[in-house]
Amino acid sequence: MTFANVGTLGAVPGRRDELAAHLSRRSDVLGEAGCLLYEVGVGEDPDTVYVMELWTSAEAHQASLQLPAVRESIEQARPMLSGVFGGFRFDVVGSPLRDTP
Repeated sequence: MTFANVGTLGAVPGRRDELAAHLSRRSDVLGEAGCLLYEVGVGEDPDTVYVMELWTSAEAHQASLQLPAVRESIEQARPMLSGVFGGFRFDVVGSPLRDTP
């Protein structure tokens, strides 16, 4: 079943755009790991980055966190993060944009 992870990442004041740029860097590793969608955005809050992920499964998402390239990216992002996180996760049951398997 497809797995969705939608979250907010608090950025250190003044580093939101740098964090968004870091998270938006091209990564073929994510696609190879089962990531179907990884969208990064910003809104009115100057210290928040929004991330929307869609994965082939919750297990694929969890396994991706152990990949060396992903762990390195997380370590590089840490100095830009304030420690304030939010969001939610869910199993996708369908979409009007595609046939449900």
